[in-house]
Amino acid sequence: MPPDNTVPPGIVSVPDYEQPARQRMGENAWAYVAGAAADELTLRENRAAFERLRLNAGVLVPMRAAHTRLALFGQELDHPILVAPSAFHRLLHPEGELATMVGASALRACMVVSAQASLPLEAVAAQAAVPPWFQLYVQPDRAFTLALVRRAEAAGYRALVVTVDAPVSLRDRERRAGFRLPPGIEAVNLRGAAPPPPPDGTATGEIFPLLAHAATWDDIAALRAATTLPLLLKGIMTPGDAERAVAAGADGIVVSNHGGRTLDTQPATIDALPAIARAVAGRVPLLLDGGIRRGTDVLKALALGASAVLVGRPCLHGLAVAGATGVAHVLKLLRAELEVAMVQTGCPTLAEIGSGVIWGGREG
Repeated sequence: MPPDNTVPPGIVSVPDYEQPARQRMGENAWAYVAGAAADELTLRENRAAFERLRLNAGVLVPMRAAHTRLALFGQELDHPILVAPSAFHRLLHPEGELATMVGASALRACMVVSAQASLPLEAVAAQAAVPPWFQLYVQPDRAFTLALVRRAEAAGYRALVVTVDAPVSLRDRERRAGFRLPPGIEAVNLRGAAPPPPPDGTATGEIFPLLAHAATWDDIAALRAATTLPLLLKGIMTPGDAERAVAAGADGIVVSNHGGRTLDTQPATIDALPAIARAVAGRVPLLLDGGIRRGTDVLKALALGASAVLVGRPCLHGLAVAGATGVAHVLKLLRAELEVAMVQTGCPTLAEIGSGVIWGGREG
C-alpha cells in the first residue's frame, strides 16, 4: 500500500505509527527495518531501559524564556532531536531520502544521511534547511572512502559520523523472511565500491575471511588527518572505547548499539551512557540513539549526559505511512513531548536538564 502523505486519524504519538507502518511496508521491508541481531534482546532492552527510569517533577519554575536551542559542532540547532542514519529509504517511499529530508527540514532537524542512501548524497543535501551530516562506513578501498568524504564536503555536509560497530552482522528475522532489495533500489553512493560481506555468514561458512579489510583505529587517525569536518564515532558502548575515541581525535561520540542490529545481549544505550559520560568528562559532546520513542526518553538521555539524540526507526515508520509529512509529524510529536517533560521537571533550557531529574539520584 503506497503512502498518501497524509497522517491517518488516531495517530497521536510516535508508537502509534508502528502498526500502520508495518501494513504499508509489507513483510519484506518490515523484516529489514524492524529486525535486529539474533534473539533481538538488545532491541527490546533499548526500550525497556527507558521505561524503567523514573522522573522527578519540578514545579513553579518560571518558563517565560524557555527554549530547546543548542549549539553543536558550530551549528545552532532548534532542538536536540536528529534523524539517525539509515539505509534504503526508497524501500519505504518512492521519494526516499528526499522525502525524509523534507520532513526533517520542516522541523528544522539535522539529518544524518547514510552512506547507504538510495539517492545521491548531493541531491539529498540540496533539500536540507539545516546543514546535514554524513554517515560513513570505511570501505575496503580506502581511496573510495576518501572520495566519499570529498563528495560530502563539497555537498555542504557539516560533520562526518563514522559507524564503527558494524563490520558484520547476522539478523535472523531478515534471513527467515528472505529479505532482498527490490529491483532499482541500491546504495547508489557506493557504486564502484567493493561489495560488503554477505549478510548471511552461512553463505561461506566463515566470517573472519570476509573482514580482512575491516576498519581499525588506524583508519580513524587517517580520517582525522584527511578532513577538517567534525568527526564523530558512532557505535561506542564502553568507557574504554570512548577514551580511545577521544585520544584518536574524535570530536564527538554517538553512544549506540546500532539499534540492536549487530551484537545481541549488549546493554541498552541509556544504561551505557552514564559511565561513558563520566569517562569523557565533557571533553567532547555525546549523542545517543536506540529506543527513543517519547519526549521523556529525550529528556532522560540529556539528563544522563547526552547533548542530543538520534531517532531512527520512528522516522522510517513516519516515512512509510505518510512520506515527508509523516517524518515531520514524528519529529513534531517528540519535540512537543520533550517540551512538556521540560516544563514538568522544571527545566526551562537544555542546560538545566541534569541528573537530578532522574528519580533515585542516578548520576550522569
